[in-house]
Amino acid sequence: MALANANYDFALLLFAAAAVSDGLDGFLAKRFGWTSDLGKILDPVADKLLLISVFVMLTSLALVPWWLTVTAVTRDLMIILGAIALRIWVGPLRGRPSVTSKINTLLQLAYLLGVITNAAGYGPPQGFLTTLAVVVLITTLLSGVNYLMDFVRAARGAAPKTQ
Repeated sequence: MALANANYDFALLLFAAAAVSDGLDGFLAKRFGWTSDLGKILDPVADKLLLISVFVMLTSLALVPWWLTVTAVTRDLMIILGAIALRIWVGPLRGRPSVTSKINTLLQLAYLLGVITNAAGYGPPQGFLTTLAVVVLITTLLSGVNYLMDFVRAARGAAPKTQ
């Protein structure tokens, strides 16, 4: 709502808080072993919902190029649908995000944070954001291909689950 109402200062505060709290949550979960099966599902879904909703909203405001949003959303939907299909076909998933995926998520967060910061009037310059958008595009594509290859390998290596 803050973005839709062009309240970019508040949107910046909310998005930065979400990004920092997600990073802190991940660090604490790993550091102290504070994990659960439900958390292993909800955390990445929440991350994807945050990124997808902000990408779509910023694109609707003409602040993010449509081609980047389509790429990012398509990758995330492919990951979600692939994980569901493998869960049904193979059983419980034991995969972990790749380094490429973690870098991509970090770059997506940085890019969106930069776009909101720019919209709020604090910079960074548009040329930097355009360059970062291209880098995000490349890492999104690489990460998506990586996930797709992992899904194909997992599907090939498993017999169908019997009921």
